[in-house]
Amino acid sequence: MPSHPLRVAVVCSSNQNRSMEAHNILSKRGFDVRSFGTGSHVKLPGPAPDKPNVYDFKTTYVQMYNDLNGILHMLDRNKRIKSKPERFQNCKDKFDLVITCEERVYDQVLEDLNSREQETLQPVHVINVDIQDNHEEATLGAFLICELCQCIQHTDDMENEIDELLQEFEEKSNRPFLHTVCFY
Repeated sequence: MPSHPLRVAVVCSSNQNRSMEAHNILSKRGFDVRSFGTGSHVKLPGPAPDKPNVYDFKTTYVQMYNDLNGILHMLDRNKRIKSKPERFQNCKDKFDLVITCEERVYDQVLEDLNSREQETLQPVHVINVDIQDNHEEATLGAFLICELCQCIQHTDDMENEIDELLQEFEEKSNRPFLHTVCFY
């Protein structure tokens, strides 16, 4: 088992619902976790499905909270965890595991990691778990991600055991998982 907690990044599009719920659960379980979005802006539900509220990644959760009357529970949770959403492409920290919440975000994370100059050749496992962007699915997905991270944390040899572990999780959860190894 690794001597340090797994360094985990959880990524969705806007760093609001799915990644923040997983961030919340993982941090309560003792993981070294950060969460991110990959979009160019932060989008929150608006007055109509085609009219979201759009914010810059520099906008704090407190500012968004004060601006909105809906989705306040989600922002209340978010501002207790960190001050503002973060964009994955702007973070140069290294992780053991990056978990994305939809295939489009997975592709954006891979594109970013593969465009970086390789320096240390430290592996990072990128795993996608498709999670619908609503409160209930975000909660269920967060517990699934936490269980996956706990199993990975307790492997003796993550590099050789992760594929079999992911296959077990696919069967157990009835969800497809995507997995790619990149290098820093």
